[in-house]
Amino acid sequence: MSAKPLSILPITSFPMVKAGDDLVDFLITSHQMEYPVQPQDIIVITQKIVSKSEGRLRDLRQVEPGEKALDLAAICEKDPRLVQLILEESSEILRVRKGLLIVKHRLGFVCANAGIDHSNTVEGDKEEDFVLLLPENPDQSAARIQKEFFSRTGIDIGVMIIDSHGRAWRNGTVGTAIGVANVPGLVDLRGHKDLFGYTLRATLIAAADELAAAASLVMGQANEAVPCVIARGFPYPLREASLSELIRPDELDLFK
Repeated sequence: MSAKPLSILPITSFPMVKAGDDLVDFLITSHQMEYPVQPQDIIVITQKIVSKSEGRLRDLRQVEPGEKALDLAAICEKDPRLVQLILEESSEILRVRKGLLIVKHRLGFVCANAGIDHSNTVEGDKEEDFVLLLPENPDQSAARIQKEFFSRTGIDIGVMIIDSHGRAWRNGTVGTAIGVANVPGLVDLRGHKDLFGYTLRATLIAAADELAAAASLVMGQANEAVPCVIARGFPYPLREASLSELIRPDELDLFK
């Protein structure tokens, strides 16, 4: 493990992203203008710009809700068209009440509204007509960015795509990893010694989520316009990984 301090460096020169944009081009330009990226840095990217570049924006006026969506919308009092998209992005509905729809996303994690969001999607009067879905496969998106950045610059980095999720027993949202490339999801400290020589037996660190939370503090949640940051001094070795490391299997879920 590294003893270097962790630095979170905001990339503030990032342009507005639209469908089809090459995020690697933007990252390379930003790297040349602001903080030069160094080997072993991790670029942390909000899912919004990845989703926008991949064309995951949906116009609710073009969505036809089905019977199940209409039934659930009557309970949670959400737009039936939004509920229809939530159903399409989910593998299981876990909880429904007024103002709340908790699902198991098709990617495996549990979140509200399948991660579909209205905020910071489009400019203008029609914002309420548009929503943004999560990337189709965030691991693949992160891997593509990581490999393409290396191909064009020769710099070996990690890439993480993050989103803001709530937690079952705590208020508020926190930055959470939904896609990783060359970044460990979990770090296994079992077998290591603590300060007093005790051998750790159960310590698994959700390192990617910890970094996502730190990055989210710098990115902000409103009009900060910092869609990605450079994390420097990550205390664990970079390695190939996937989101699946962070998903607890159903058979080990004591609360479901």
